[in-house]
Amino acid sequence: MSAPVTFTDEFSSPVPAPRMFKALILDGDNLIPKLLPQAIKSVELVHGDGGPGSIKQMNFAEGSHMKYVKHRVDALDKEKMTYSYSMVEGGEYADKIESISYEIKMEASPAGGCKGTNVSKYHPKPGVVINEEEIKAGKEKAMAVFKAVEAYLVANPEAYA
Repeated sequence: MSAPVTFTDEFSSPVPAPRMFKALILDGDNLIPKLLPQAIKSVELVHGDGGPGSIKQMNFAEGSHMKYVKHRVDALDKEKMTYSYSMVEGGEYADKIESISYEIKMEASPAGGCKGTNVSKYHPKPGVVINEEEIKAGKEKAMAVFKAVEAYLVANPEAYA
């Protein structure tokens, strides 16, 4: 098996870490389709209770170049505000990638908002070389979701307080 390609992205937000974690991670399956219906139609729990071992299917809106992706929840720690999951089916790289694993961590920043880290590991199929430009496009979409949740929380200070 080829060595995984790892990317680490850092982000910051004026929103306090507990609110961002609650909205983006704990209630993201409900909130994100409401905020971005043009991109994400729904998120369904296919297996489990939402905790580690659960499988979730994210269904994309009509006209998207992908129909869905399935994620497995690997770890969830509400106290430490960490979340790990792996893409196990679907996605635009299905022909090139065995799996993609993500580790998200949020923490309070001294200014009162939060700072976070997202580590993504792309495990290519044998003989496949990962194109970093393709990966950047996917990461930009993920950042758009983060920014939509952040804008919602800034505009609605009582939400997820």
